[in-house]
Amino acid sequence: MKKGKLIVFSAPSGAGKTTLVRYALEKLNNIKFSISCTTREKREGEEHEKDYYFLSPEEFKTKIANDEFVEHEEVYRDNFYGTLKSEVERITAEGNSVIFDIDVIGALNIKKIYGDECLTVFVNPPSLDILKERLISRNTESEDKLKQRIDKAGIEMEKAKEFDIILLNDDLETAKQKALEIIQDFLK
Repeated sequence: MKKGKLIVFSAPSGAGKTTLVRYALEKLNNIKFSISCTTREKREGEEHEKDYYFLSPEEFKTKIANDEFVEHEEVYRDNFYGTLKSEVERITAEGNSVIFDIDVIGALNIKKIYGDECLTVFVNPPSLDILKERLISRNTESEDKLKQRIDKAGIEMEKAKEFDIILLNDDLETAKQKALEIIQDFLK
């Protein structure tokens, strides 16, 4: 059985990467979602082992010590995120390709490991101002967290040029169709 490839969507918070990944998962049956680990608090409606593996900082650090991650990072202070090697192996062993919704540094780290078997897609918001509006309208962040995310967004957007493809999300329906085309072209 042919092993699957890796498709990584990354972007600043609020750019629409999760929406695009969910759309691709609905439309394509040969890709499966890589569930990341995190130590951040669950948001309303999120489920353990569906949206994330929610771990304590101690559990996360034990997995780091045991070399269980393909990539991991402390994205915000005391908020760790990472991709388990076992997740990637489980999905590719079934012959499916893996789709990721992860931060910029994690995406670039996965690309370093998997090379041509990995496609990195940076979802670019139309502007930082629109990104800020999207984050505020979510109403899921404290003022402090919101500021952290916006500050980080500028840094992340500077890394876009290191990705295989930059996908502008200024119109959601157009971005959804373009995301499908990008994935299908890569998997051919």
